[in-house]
Amino acid sequence: MSERKSHLDGFAVGALLLCCLLWGLNQVAAKAALSEIGPLWQAGLRSLVAAALVALWAGWRGIKLFERDGSLRGGLLAGSLFGLEFACIFIGLQYTTASRMVVFIYLSPFVVALGMPFIAASERLRPRQMGGLLLAFGAVAWAFAEGFGQASTSSLQWLGDGLGLLSALLWGGTTLAIRGTRLSQAGAEKTLLYQLGISGLGLTAGALLAGEAAPLAWSLRLGGLFLFQAVVVSFASYLLWFWMIRHYPATKLASFTLATPLFGLLAGALLLGEPVTARLILALVALAAGVLLVNK
Repeated sequence: MSERKSHLDGFAVGALLLCCLLWGLNQVAAKAALSEIGPLWQAGLRSLVAAALVALWAGWRGIKLFERDGSLRGGLLAGSLFGLEFACIFIGLQYTTASRMVVFIYLSPFVVALGMPFIAASERLRPRQMGGLLLAFGAVAWAFAEGFGQASTSSLQWLGDGLGLLSALLWGGTTLAIRGTRLSQAGAEKTLLYQLGISGLGLTAGALLAGEAAPLAWSLRLGGLFLFQAVVVSFASYLLWFWMIRHYPATKLASFTLATPLFGLLAGALLLGEPVTARLILALVALAAGVLLVNK
């Protein structure tokens, strides 16, 4: 498929739900791996391994990644934003709770919704769709509201919250950079390689500068968690995501990412024994209603 779609079809909805499920599982995998590897090393090495896989995939399919097509400026911008987003998330988690952080991160669909009309007038949301976006985000915020009631564990919690908000702006900015520059005409493989290559180098350099212990000893457990993040999530699901950005409305795609933290909660309940409450079930229903309004 090479043409752009004006709406999300059955394939897009199924692919998005799969991506959200994988990204939710990724939260569990990343958390479990932190006991054996530093956060910046984990993020940086994951991006570098996934970047190598993208290059191998493109070579196998005969896709040229290094032709001059005018996408360099947009690629450097998107890759830098992508790397800074993950740096803000990992650093911010030192000062605020994960529950608070995830709420701020998923403000990103608002950034996309507000910014896309300046790039593509056809993607302007109607009042009903904006109401659906507000309902979907409200469901996510309500599901994580218990995190707000916890006592602050740091006098710098405001800094962690601020970095969470900044990461949402950076994530939305990455999507807008892809759609608003010549990168929108580049292949999904090249688009993803920009994100992974630049972020991988930047995050690995950050790990060295921060003095994180180098991950020299790898257990089978850590290897499995890392391969899931690098191969399934960072390579396969991100490749699918960037392909969809080129073929479907970015605003409607972004609204579906609100399902990711809720999938993460379900994965935590099944894999880590975390409780599933009535609040979560009602939030899932409200989230589905909100996404339906956005895409109706």
